[in-house]
Amino acid sequence: MCRIVPRPVMSVAKALRIVERDGIVLVFPLANRNDPPSLWSGLHPASASEFEWRWDQDADPRVAALWHLRERLARSKEVVYAKWFRGRATFFSLPVWTAMLATLAAKGPLDGGLSREARDLLEILVDNSPQSTKQLRNASGLTGKARESTYQRAMKELWSRLLIVGVGEVDDGAFPSLAVAATELFFEESWLLRHAPTADGAQALGRVLGRSKALKQEFEKSLAAIPDGR
Repeated sequence: MCRIVPRPVMSVAKALRIVERDGIVLVFPLANRNDPPSLWSGLHPASASEFEWRWDQDADPRVAALWHLRERLARSKEVVYAKWFRGRATFFSLPVWTAMLATLAAKGPLDGGLSREARDLLEILVDNSPQSTKQLRNASGLTGKARESTYQRAMKELWSRLLIVGVGEVDDGAFPSLAVAATELFFEESWLLRHAPTADGAQALGRVLGRSKALKQEFEKSLAAIPDGR
């Protein structure tokens, strides 16, 4: 007889507190390291070094539970979700996200030097957000295996510069796909404040980057990608 293991109940409120406390967190740990911090480590500190990415019948049910919690957090708009750190699922507190936007914008226009494909994708999302991966591919013409690498590179440009965010999932195929939106539409206040940085925001970002060498290095890559517009 097959034993049904109930999905663990994970608290959205607790997850939000972790994001607010740490400023930037991955959803799952990277190679079971503490840097960068992750929601998994925050929710399951006793199992921080035992995470294993599996989806078969013997998988830890907390893995699937956290993946579903990720989707609920992304929809909440109380924190920001993006595939920012090395293309991995990442959450940001609003103050830190706003400070990151301001730091990047201080160097130059966030869309400066984007590839044609990235610019096309951004224009599509600014015109109509959110859109699923399937919708984005179709609207941009970046469909099929031959255009896969082009699509991924263009999306990476947009994620890196914080120009797009994840806002939930859309059921448009065999598996749900990420719903993507333009930052300027879904986090309008943060977007408008990118040209009005605050000392508190800068300090919050400084604390986050000061605690994490990995996050600091990734943010420096994001900053380096923007052409100097001063």
